[in-house]
Parts: sequence; C-alpha cells; structure tokens
Amino acid sequence: MKCMTSEEKRGSLIVGSNQVKKALRRGMASLVYVAHDADAGIRFAMFEICRECGVPVDETKTVKELGEMCRIEVGCAVCAEKRF
Repeated sequence: MKCMTSEEKRGSLIVGSNQVKKALRRGMASLVYVAHDADAGIRFAMFEICRECGVPVDETKTVKELGEMCRIEVGCAVCAEKRF
C-alpha cells in the first residue's frame, strides 16, 4: 500500500461539521477529527454520530491546528478523512 503525500492527504479531507455528518451517513468517512476546544454541542453531536456509524474519533488537536491541517485560513472544529 502506497503512503499518501501531504498534498494527496489535503485533498482527502472533508471540512466542517455539516459536510462530515453527510459523509458519515453515506459511509464516506474513515476517521473524524474533533477539536478538543470546539463547542461542547458540536463535540457531543459528532461523538454520537461517529459512535452510531462506527467511525473512530481523534480529539488530539485544537480548532487552530485542524484549520491549519485543512489548509484553511480560519479554525476548524470538525473534519474527516475520506474513505477510499
């Protein structure tokens, strides 16, 4: 299996809670990142849907770190890796 470069990985991220929820419901997300400093309501909703869909959650990053990881100029509370 080939390792993805950072350029390829950037294109494989789903950004934002609404888009991530859609991807989870469609079975298109393999891992969800939830910022540990995100709003409690967003965190709760994401943990619930991830549990229901059987998708693991990584909560080790901040909103700022997720924004940088997604290559956007603002913070990001939730993003996910696309399932291939």
